Amino acid sequence: MGLALYKATSYVPAPRANFGDLIFLADEKLKEIRSEFVACANKSLISQLLDRLLQKGVLNEEEADEVKVEKKKQDQARILIDHVRWKGHKASKNFIEALWCQDSFLAEKLFQVPPPGAYLNNQFSIGPRAAASAKAAQLQETSDELKLCSLDLFQKIQAEEKDEIYPIKDKETRTRLALVICNIDFEHCSKREGAEVDLAQMKLLLEGLGYRVETETNLCSQDMATCLKSFAAQEEHKTSDSTFVVLMSHGLREGLCGVKNEDSCPDILSVDTVFSTFNNKNCPALRGKPKVIIIQACRGVNNGFAFVSDSATPSAAPLSPVQWQEEDFESDAIHKVHVESDFICFYSTTPDNVSWRSPQNGSLFIIRLIKYIKECAWNYNLEEIFRKVMQSFEKNPCQMPSKDRTTLTKKLYLFPGH
Repeated sequence: MGLALYKATSYVPAPRANFGDLIFLADEKLKEIRSEFVACANKSLISQLLDRLLQKGVLNEEEADEVKVEKKKQDQARILIDHVRWKGHKASKNFIEALWCQDSFLAEKLFQVPPPGAYLNNQFSIGPRAAASAKAAQLQETSDELKLCSLDLFQKIQAEEKDEIYPIKDKETRTRLALVICNIDFEHCSKREGAEVDLAQMKLLLEGLGYRVETETNLCSQDMATCLKSFAAQEEHKTSDSTFVVLMSHGLREGLCGVKNEDSCPDILSVDTVFSTFNNKNCPALRGKPKVIIIQACRGVNNGFAFVSDSATPSAAPLSPVQWQEEDFESDAIHKVHVESDFICFYSTTPDNVSWRSPQNGSLFIIRLIKYIKECAWNYNLEEIFRKVMQSFEKNPCQMPSKDRTTLTKKLYLFPGH
């Protein structure tokens, strides 16, 4: 089992050109990828492209406002790419370069060419967020790569545990989606220095596991709720086999802070909102499919440790479990499902306690979660991986991650490479 960076895609690769050919035929290439760009681009990417194209003079304020006024992301993407195409080769070239800087995974999928590498670094101004992604990618490619599951082991687990594991769909046809919301800059709270590293590394990890990742930053609680609802409604979930939702922000016992939060005017997203958005009633496309919720946020202001003596009082005897008798229940004519099932939630800390983050390297919980998924997902299910993450905090009494509100009925293997 060698180490390798796996970047799954949901399309059949065509013969690959090079980046020079792509730029030379820029306007023609935009015409070719128009429909897929409209389907794949999220609002965060569209906003980033607008900012960059305004800065370069490719679009004017009136054209940008015409994009922004549309409520549906598909309409925004359609108007944006058409405005650029109609301006000809130079504008199309700038659009392609901007897309590579902001979302290299999507660009490689759309154009089916290798990354431009030094060309973009030398010829096009890369923003801080793209630079963080590039740095993270370089680190991953050299020393911290995702270990893949061999075909033999994949088939062995599938055969031996087929009734105990969640099925995965064929990687050529499935449409896996993941969402990462990361609040960094706040109006009344301190900046979450290092969170941009968490965002870049988590995006790389999920892309390596075969998910198309949508990212959003610096949202108030209402916008976070709207973003979650929009993501849950996407058609791609119908042909997916799972999803990841990653939320990173300041936090309180009541939930995650939006960027407008202050003592006199709380701006809080309740964790209940997250679960209700993706439950079986409100998100039928993910019914019966595992939904992984990862939350990096404080849950209070306490340090997660206490001083104890070497002795301990024996705990009380456990309560007897309720005995469910089959005759107590009747069959109904209509089909019922659990309102909430197939969730697993990884929280960075326990209730009332803080989480710790390095301004240089990112959050301790996110760093270790990514490390253990990369090292262990090839042969361990996700709950076992998370146990290893918790175990790694045993000698760090200031923080203990917790597994909350888990309703998985089977084992969830990520099977990287498959």
